[in-house]
Amino acid sequence: MANTSTRNIPSKPAHAYLRLHTGILLAGATGVFGRLISLAELPLVWYRMMIAAGVLAGVLALGGRIHTPTLREAWRMGCCGALLAVHWVLFYGSIKAANVSVGVVCFALNGFFTALLEPMASGKRFSLRDLLLGLITLGGIVLIFGLNMQFRTGIVIGTFSSLFYTLFAIASKRVQSATGVESSAMLLYELLTGWCVLSLAMPFYAMLYPSVSLMPEGSDWLFITLFASVFTIGPFLTQLQALRTLSAFTVNLSYNLEPLYSIALAMLLFNEAQELNLSFWMGVSMIVAAVGYHAVCGKRSVFVKPDEQR
Repeated sequence: MANTSTRNIPSKPAHAYLRLHTGILLAGATGVFGRLISLAELPLVWYRMMIAAGVLAGVLALGGRIHTPTLREAWRMGCCGALLAVHWVLFYGSIKAANVSVGVVCFALNGFFTALLEPMASGKRFSLRDLLLGLITLGGIVLIFGLNMQFRTGIVIGTFSSLFYTLFAIASKRVQSATGVESSAMLLYELLTGWCVLSLAMPFYAMLYPSVSLMPEGSDWLFITLFASVFTIGPFLTQLQALRTLSAFTVNLSYNLEPLYSIALAMLLFNEAQELNLSFWMGVSMIVAAVGYHAVCGKRSVFVKPDEQR
């Protein structure tokens, strides 16, 4: 009996872990582009969504996986795309107002917002554990907020960025469950509709900030192309590939490393360690402890069962 169980467990696929952590590293590097690219946050995200949608459409077309949505599906995915666009604009606004480290640390607040909002949306009971861990995360943000005067604007913007990401994640989950649209096709339409929303906002943005350049200059073109293609679509595709072998819990647990990768890259490239003081690291420690404890509470298997492989 033991031998049969052993044969049913997939062997440890090193290439799946390699793809997974390559994707996490690519995702962690997205915050870095907020400082590398000189464009302001709204035009930056406008180019990102336009190019990423074009690349993803090409990938899906080559695989014959283009989905034509109904009007109801298009409306629902469009609302999700608008939330994603607002989240990205606020996320890169936070980075430009503070730095990469502050932007990605504020993103950890999505756990707190999820613990509050998801039960309201689904009608399920609140998880006391998740709420307590979310409050610890919030305490870490407050510690950084209260003792780092120069980061306050970035932290406020980053907090709203995390809120909009939570709304996007909850809405996307509900829409995908209701429509059954494949995740890659859904992402394509979210990118397209998010780009359309930003296109409508662009003239008003230009009137409010007439001195802000809307066109990339010099190396910005190279960075934007890499950012929108390799570093936007790459993590998504590698995550889907990893899920064929590894469980969703393992993938989600591993993605907790993304903020650490972002901070490490920012320190390496921009020497951000000199901008951060003891209160920042105390706040980060509280956040990492809360995220880590929540992660190890999972009880799912590292590998998917044979009948769950896609």
